[in-house]
Amino acid sequence: MFDTALTAADFVFLAKGAGVTIIVTLISVLAGTILGILFGVFRYQVGAIWAAPLTFVLDIFRSIPLLIQLVLANAFIGTILQIRISGFTVACIVLSMYTAAFCSEIVRGGIEAVPATTRRAARSLGMTWGQDMREIVLPLATRVALPSWIGLALGVMKDSALVYVVQVTELLKSTQILITRLQEPLLLLLICGAFYFVISFPLARFGGYLEKRWSND
Repeated sequence: MFDTALTAADFVFLAKGAGVTIIVTLISVLAGTILGILFGVFRYQVGAIWAAPLTFVLDIFRSIPLLIQLVLANAFIGTILQIRISGFTVACIVLSMYTAAFCSEIVRGGIEAVPATTRRAARSLGMTWGQDMREIVLPLATRVALPSWIGLALGVMKDSALVYVVQVTELLKSTQILITRLQEPLLLLLICGAFYFVISFPLARFGGYLEKRWSND
């Protein structure tokens, strides 16, 4: 007969950890996407040479493992800058820049996928740069960029498990705490995986729905 020491209070503890994971992911993806759009448009408009300093900074965030970024950022802000902020804030800052670094590439690629002839035709009709970007580039680039952005958002959600190094008790850290106390790793990891699935599945399905709908337009 199956027996476990897991209680309702332990489920609540895991749910709170899942809530932290969702909040960190939402903040990071939202802020990172906004920054990524700005960076991507800027890099496309000014060209590779003028955007080289920004590209170099973004390459740093893309190249260094996220775990190292979190540890270094926490040490730099707390020890060198002597700024006292919470680990949650550090996690959101680092994850936002991490997201922006990848999102800028997605945005730039989406814009470059729009045929130049289409943009020239729009400008020949008297459209301003802003109208061209809003009415022509944005709808077409979004269709190209959406699958990659969905994958990025899901990846950030899973990578948020690393924020435990800056003392943030998210879902995986909550699971590890219970494993240490209850000594039931298999069951707790299964529950943890179920939480991650429940969080990520709606986003993945919504992305698939939009792709299917747009492909039929």
